[in-house]
Amino acid sequence: QVQLVESGGGSVLAGESLRLSCKRSSYSGGEYIMGWFRQAPGEERKALAAAYTFGQTKYADSVKGRFTVSLDTAKSTLYLDMDRLEPEDTAKYYCATDSVSRVGPAWSNTNAFQYWGQGTQVTVSS
Repeated sequence: QVQLVESGGGSVLAGESLRLSCKRSSYSGGEYIMGWFRQAPGEERKALAAAYTFGQTKYADSVKGRFTVSLDTAKSTLYLDMDRLEPEDTAKYYCATDSVSRVGPAWSNTNAFQYWGQGTQVTVSS
């Protein structure tokens, strides 16, 4: 069973930065993808960025230029560096993972991923 543990959330002021981390356990081999999603109260969970173990990264248009995703395959850890944070970035941030054979190019589809972390809260105040 794959487990994900997120960390790095917190409360910051607008304009500040945060780094989120997500460690994946129980790696059994094969190419996989890890992604970041967020969900604000009353809204749907939305994809932010993802990284494939073969090196490709993907971004939602809403975060391009401000957020950077990276995957350290040696540590099985996904990072999300968030710069110039805005109050609108306030949400619970979730990490997800699955095999590339299952997700394919559908990195932004929440239904494509079987494995999810518990989430970490990010609060940005103006």
